[in-house]
Amino acid sequence: MGVRLMVVDDHRLLAEALASALKLRGHRVLAAAAPTAGVADLVVSRAPEVCLLGTAVPAEPGVFDPIVRIKRDRPQVAVVVLGPVPNPRGIAAAFAAGASGYVRHDERIEGVERAMIKARAGEAAVAPQLLQGAFTELLNPAAQPDDEGQRLLRILTPREIEVLVRVAEGEDTRLIAAGMGIAPSTARTHVQRVLMKLGVGSRLEAAALAARTGLLDRAAEPSEGGTE
Repeated sequence: MGVRLMVVDDHRLLAEALASALKLRGHRVLAAAAPTAGVADLVVSRAPEVCLLGTAVPAEPGVFDPIVRIKRDRPQVAVVVLGPVPNPRGIAAAFAAGASGYVRHDERIEGVERAMIKARAGEAAVAPQLLQGAFTELLNPAAQPDDEGQRLLRILTPREIEVLVRVAEGEDTRLIAAGMGIAPSTARTHVQRVLMKLGVGSRLEAAALAARTGLLDRAAEPSEGGTE
């Protein structure tokens, strides 16, 4: 039987893409929205069985406050967090707030679906390898977690970073070319280079990776980025 759920993500495009994929698998998606101050109110009012909550910054203070409100007013709603490879603080903060699960943002749709079903059944939905990685880091505090967003940013040139930002904003090749003052063929080449460097096969995957690793936020910082 399908799950009655809501999909909430920092980026509406990603929320809608995930919602569409889950609808095709027989689940009932009540809403797909971007996080705002009113997200908790929306979830409380619609009362889904499961809420998939996406975040790019699982360790940032206050990021899981909506979960606290949801679990206070609708304790029967199971919240599963979708996020980047977390450090122990990220996992701990999610579960401390009341989350029922944590799934990596690059998990296959089947994995997301399994987590939803487990969470609805009242089980903890977190991959053993995530827990193992968290415990390993806790036991070896000297080892610094890999900053995937910073690593990816270093391999892109400033122009490729601009292209990635435009891709994440939903611009097609024509708009990218017009906005950057370059030929469409050049814009297409830049997009392909970005996909190749990020190791993804589509613009949607590139946007998802950039959002989940915090690469887009870092791109706005003047001190970050590669060289032409």
